[in-house]
Amino acid sequence: MTGIAMPAADPRILARRDEIVAGLRALVPGEGVIVSEDERRAFETDALTAYRRMPLAVVLPSTTEQVAAVLAFCDREGVPVVPRGAGTSLAGGALPQEDAVVIGVSKMARVLDVDLASRTMRVQTGITNLGVSAAIAHEGFFYAPDPSSQLACTIAGNIAMNSGGAHCLKYGVTTNNLMGVTFVTMRGEIVEIGGDAMDAPGLDLLGVICGSEGQFGMVTEATLRILPMAEGARPILFGFETSEAAGAAVAAVLGAGIVPVAIEFMDKIAIDICEDFAHAGYPRDAGALLIVEVEGSKVELDEQLARIEAIARQHGATSSRQASTAAEAAAIWKGRKSAFGAMGRISDYICMDGTIPTGRLPEVLHRITEICDAQGLKVANIFHAGDGNLHPLVLYDMNDPVSLAKAEEAGEEILRACVEVGGCLTGEHGVGIEKRELMTVQFTHVELAQMMRVKQAFDPNWLMNPAKVFPLEMRFPSHKAAA
Repeated sequence: MTGIAMPAADPRILARRDEIVAGLRALVPGEGVIVSEDERRAFETDALTAYRRMPLAVVLPSTTEQVAAVLAFCDREGVPVVPRGAGTSLAGGALPQEDAVVIGVSKMARVLDVDLASRTMRVQTGITNLGVSAAIAHEGFFYAPDPSSQLACTIAGNIAMNSGGAHCLKYGVTTNNLMGVTFVTMRGEIVEIGGDAMDAPGLDLLGVICGSEGQFGMVTEATLRILPMAEGARPILFGFETSEAAGAAVAAVLGAGIVPVAIEFMDKIAIDICEDFAHAGYPRDAGALLIVEVEGSKVELDEQLARIEAIARQHGATSSRQASTAAEAAAIWKGRKSAFGAMGRISDYICMDGTIPTGRLPEVLHRITEICDAQGLKVANIFHAGDGNLHPLVLYDMNDPVSLAKAEEAGEEILRACVEVGGCLTGEHGVGIEKRELMTVQFTHVELAQMMRVKQAFDPNWLMNPAKVFPLEMRFPSHKAAA
């Protein structure tokens, strides 16, 4: 563990580990409770791999009732709980503590119901994002939110972080496609929130839970909005001399009233790394590229792409390549979808997640370069340009504490810059531990205190995913945190 502080483990809980494990095994039999050090090590970190802690134990329930029983047990025993989907969190949202029990949903991955007439689908939340669309593709339907980690990430994690994805410019993020949930409180109460209708009666608790980062309870089942596939879809790839020119083109396309399905951005470093990995035919002579995809009939596709290409040319596009076949479209998207994995082959990185007004893209991209240059670090920009959701990948050496410290400092400056131009700290990765102490940059203490009151209403003893989201100084003003 390096620079981000965590509360010291409670020695009273550590001393009772055998007793706690025995209680968990009485609730979840067989291989559902993981206690050996070798097996627990698989859960000691998430995708923010610079930070790791060994959990007290890991529980993998297979039913909502088992989740409820485990949560009620931990609440009675005063044991913290860390909910976990697939561990793809890039903000440390699933980082354990030594005195906490990790509860995973990987054994709860079934499709429970599909209602095409109502365009809804009920699933257990351990199912992967891609698994949802795969289950209904043969019917001509799909689930819109599509994070880059969709092959691995679960619906549970998507709900916790309100995840987005490349195609959410048109279709919205998780909250826009979530109809209802089965929700289990820390006390073990099972509650149904929302439902099959577009607007459920009563308070909008669904809006509170989606994006709450496992602070309030665990979602074990979800009713999702599914959509019919479009008649046709076609991406076009543009090369630009500079990132600033590409950013200006994005703002101009949206300013013209055109709403593509997706607008994705890569800069020069990202282009070369992704092309080496995916061989997608990206323009290596470009300083930046945009992938713009539109949907509709052939006539609509031709008309939209012609308008978009004209705008791109006006803003200095040096090349363009329009997909004419499904294979060409898949090749264009292959590089983008595999970008984070391709980057991991050549360097450790911290993937930031600030969001800004799209009209400020050129200046913020320039500022990101300045920040990383000042630290002597390289940065690769890969992000959802259409909704201003930036993902600068700050490259560093994990084996060098100085390099990591510089990367963290650069990341903090980038997020501060996003807030300064009217954006926010996170678009879809969540706050977790990564942005926890930066919450005071965007919110006043009064606003944070109100959020903490909501947290306490759901979880009075602060046992759900502790030490995440809220600044430690507000929870433990005199507490000594362990780095």
